[in-house]
Amino acid sequence: MVQTHPPYLKKGDKIAITCPAKKLPNPMTDAIALLQSWGLEVVLGDTVEASFHQFAGDDNFRAADMQRFIDDDSIKAIIAARGGYGTVRMIDKVDFSRFAQNPKWLIGFSDITILHSHLFTNYGAETIHGQMPVNIPDASKHSIDTLRQALFGEELSYEFTTHDTNIPGEATGIIVGGNLSLLVASAGSVSDLNYAGKILFIEDVGEYLYSVDRMLRMLDRAGKLKKLAGLVVGGFTDIKDNDIPFGQTVPHIVTDIVKGYDYPVCFDFPAGHIPDNNSLVLGREVGLQVDEKQAKLWFK
Repeated sequence: MVQTHPPYLKKGDKIAITCPAKKLPNPMTDAIALLQSWGLEVVLGDTVEASFHQFAGDDNFRAADMQRFIDDDSIKAIIAARGGYGTVRMIDKVDFSRFAQNPKWLIGFSDITILHSHLFTNYGAETIHGQMPVNIPDASKHSIDTLRQALFGEELSYEFTTHDTNIPGEATGIIVGGNLSLLVASAGSVSDLNYAGKILFIEDVGEYLYSVDRMLRMLDRAGKLKKLAGLVVGGFTDIKDNDIPFGQTVPHIVTDIVKGYDYPVCFDFPAGHIPDNNSLVLGREVGLQVDEKQAKLWFK
């Protein structure tokens, strides 16, 4: 597949905000001001003020809002206002043929993972896993800086302290992934990823330990973990346990499942449902170097 690299942003470009999933709890004052401070013109979708049960409008309404911005060539980037749940309900109502002709940046994380996977699988598109408007008031300055760097084409690299269950090694490959629950939800669909030779990034929030174990074992039984080039584990936050303890932490669950494979694995990458949710350009080649307690990831 030919890789699709959307043009980097420049001052004066238009960035659209839409809600493909859950409705907004509050106005996005901080996020709009931030994007404007970068010299961008912010265009708001109809979904930012819409409400239909827990969603930002019904499925057709949210799909139409996304379609409007995909088809508008003056829009250079589309950022999801928030995640939650709902993108999988509307994604098949969207015609991405204009996107194939005129690619643009798609930004978000969590529920937006289904869009990342879909655009890479079907169009080879690079997308940005990063902070969304609803998260901006609580976001770290560094994570916000990495979003700007990713959008404007500045160099991105990360060096971080990790968990002592790391599996050391070095790897090169295209980074894919996102929210573990959404990766499992897309399995077998037109949005499913080809994991072979890739560096997989995973994160999640609010899951039970046994559920994390079950989802990873599902991916493994489907053959998706066997041929990875590397595995990067981000934030697994607000993870719950049962009254009878599961008996393994997330790092131990992961290493138990992949310990027989020959690729590096690192933990505690600063991305996911955390304030320091640093940006990843999914669909792009990265280098990964993992030691016992340190790791480095850089974009090529």
